[in-house]
Amino acid sequence: MVNEFSTPVVPTIEPVMQPSIEPMLPRLYQVQRTHKETHETFTLELTPEDGQPLVFTPGQFNMLYAFGMGECAISISGDPADSSKLMHTTRIVGTVTTALSKLRPGDVLGIRGPFGRGWSMDLAEGNDVVFVAGGIGLAPLRPAICHVLNHREKYGKVVLLLGTRTPQDIVFRRDLQKWRSRLDVEVLVTVDRAESGWQGNVGVVTGLIRRAPFDRLNTIAMICGPEIMMQFTVMELLKRGVPAEKIYVTMERNMKCAIGFCGHCQLGPNFLCKDGPVFRYDEIKFWFEQREF
Repeated sequence: MVNEFSTPVVPTIEPVMQPSIEPMLPRLYQVQRTHKETHETFTLELTPEDGQPLVFTPGQFNMLYAFGMGECAISISGDPADSSKLMHTTRIVGTVTTALSKLRPGDVLGIRGPFGRGWSMDLAEGNDVVFVAGGIGLAPLRPAICHVLNHREKYGKVVLLLGTRTPQDIVFRRDLQKWRSRLDVEVLVTVDRAESGWQGNVGVVTGLIRRAPFDRLNTIAMICGPEIMMQFTVMELLKRGVPAEKIYVTMERNMKCAIGFCGHCQLGPNFLCKDGPVFRYDEIKFWFEQREF
């Protein structure tokens, strides 16, 4: 049993390769296309002005700098196999994201990155892969989904479980339709509140786990969404029999410098920007079990 005086037992986390050249100096990117996903979320498609593509692994993030307004951390949402463009999808939640939402084709912004540790795609090979997303949480998972589908022969069953507040809050609709049309991907979507015309599932996304088709002992689970949603998703996966060391979550909070220098995102002995944002569940289990975490 853990109490307030217990010393957290946190497994050693392997160091993550960070950008080696001027990590604090943004590169200039030009907006090629904008797409409104929902009433409060949008996607930017960007190309580098210096012509050098940004290579990233699924789950990593960049710092986006809106000139004159500020900088914020946003996960990369594009296909890692497509180096012709960089994609970011985010929700309007403050001054910087509001400024980013107003960018139009031809506008320029600054990009630092990529930063952090992403999803363990290599370790997932040979396993069934279950993606569980809450709302905009599908954005950091999208590169991992693209990677799995680009290398479909290396993975077992592929299941995507998505939960949103209402049908109007569903992002990446075209992707969902495309993935659903495949015979080798199971896509289940549920909403908290149904609206007229909705014929799908109603309820929280954790309710889909018990009937999702995957081998509990041969599965890697990747989760992204609100922290309370991730907590309950982990509980349901553990009940289903998925080992804790095969469950991964992404922790995206309070990132400022992105290189583990400022300390804003420190969680116990870890810096989320440098040691995460993706963690194996047993690496941060202690914190998930704390009240009001």
